[in-house]
Amino acid sequence: MANIQQQKKRVLIAERQRDENLRYRSTVKTLTKRLETAAAADDKDKLAAEHLELVRTVDRAASRGAMHKNTAARKKARAARLASGSSSDS
Repeated sequence: MANIQQQKKRVLIAERQRDENLRYRSTVKTLTKRLETAAAADDKDKLAAEHLELVRTVDRAASRGAMHKNTAARKKARAARLASGSSSDS
């Protein structure tokens, strides 16, 4: 446990930042699942809306440092592939 006052403050700040980063990453996972569901249902309007929201959240997470920029780019590319409807998984 930290003994110095500034160390105690930094522990609290780090915990707060960790929670915020966890919220961003969790939200990205949830939005990705929603996008996959919309793609499976062939709902074009919902698909476009979910894709836009996912891309915004991923960009925000990357700019805040919650996610590495290459990870963000990979997630956005996969989302774009899902949104366009041309998936070559097999």
